[in-house]
Amino acid sequence: MTNKENIMTTIYFVRHAQPNYNNHDDKTRELTEKGLTDRQLVTRFLMDKNIQAILSSPYQRCTSTIAEFAQATGLTVALEEGFRERAVGLWVEDFAGFAQKQWADFSYKLNGGECLSQVQARNISALERALNIYPNQNIVISGHGTAICTVLNYYNPSFGYEDFERIRPLMPWAVTLQFQNKRCISIQECPLAPSPKKAL
Repeated sequence: MTNKENIMTTIYFVRHAQPNYNNHDDKTRELTEKGLTDRQLVTRFLMDKNIQAILSSPYQRCTSTIAEFAQATGLTVALEEGFRERAVGLWVEDFAGFAQKQWADFSYKLNGGECLSQVQARNISALERALNIYPNQNIVISGHGTAICTVLNYYNPSFGYEDFERIRPLMPWAVTLQFQNKRCISIQECPLAPSPKKAL
């Protein structure tokens, strides 16, 4: 019988690889050629982590990002609607300005879109379901930049807009959350892309 005082679960959140922003359909936005190539960074990072379950946002860029690793391990990808990206409501040209407003006010949203409070509540609810279903396991969740960042803010309220902006260009990108009895005890960022070479 599992000792409920020592349930240790590790979550590897993986942000999707580079998507094709020319496709404005959030659900079907595919990866670029670079994004498809960069999936190997995700596979390489996860291969020695003893992953026992894969969850993913149902959006194509997330399922595609984790597909290579799933094929390599023979694991099935379980789609979880709760991990989908924030609904903006309409296409935004000045995304940085829009994001700054949302991070300054978690209730700010455009017509037909979601505020960060809603995104956070939905993602935390999905994460808590995963912790209930997969106790004492290592889980990978393929998700989105804004969605993952709201999770980080939930467990570390000092995580804000500046942190989001720092992470925004990193695709793919990963962060590890360790839980003891559903309490987050550790957060560790895990950059996957090689650092740009400095000019000599």
